[in-house]
Amino acid sequence: MARKRTAPKTPTAAPKSLAEAAQRIVSSSHLVSEKSPELSEFEFGLIIAGHAFDRWMIRCMAAAGVKDMTPTDVLVLHHVNHRGTEKRTADICFVLNIEDTHVVSYSLKKLAAADLVAGAKRGKEVFFATTRAGTALCLRYREVREACLMPGFSGAEEENLRLGELARVLRTLSGRYDQAARAATSF
Repeated sequence: MARKRTAPKTPTAAPKSLAEAAQRIVSSSHLVSEKSPELSEFEFGLIIAGHAFDRWMIRCMAAAGVKDMTPTDVLVLHHVNHRGTEKRTADICFVLNIEDTHVVSYSLKKLAAADLVAGAKRGKEVFFATTRAGTALCLRYREVREACLMPGFSGAEEENLRLGELARVLRTLSGRYDQAARAATSF
């Protein structure tokens, strides 16, 4: 005899009041957990902030003089330029938390074709560094960033302390999401 299947219940966080429910800004109400409804609010903020940051990087780079770069291209270029030291593809992936090395390899090829980075082979490894044009572009990006983004910040100690705390929270949550991704792989 076949067992009757019932649809799984979708958990929803019950707000304490209608006003609280109206104040929650989430992208997927069916994912809100009673354990931490604020996490869904944070995730929505992360989604829209991530897309805004991607748009910013693309438009800032265009204003600096190079159009048609992806957010990954911009991130890779800046990281290769970081501290003026050469970097391997695996190191770039590790620091930027990009799992697929092909994404970074493709970006490096595009940047090399544009003469913004150059690779030098040592043994089995290729080490990348920015070219003079790449370094100059990073500096132009910084100028645009200072002119367009930084006026929105006061530079006050309290504001900087809050930004530092947010950065720590983001890094901590990144570890939790990475761990959850590993758990989901074997779920």
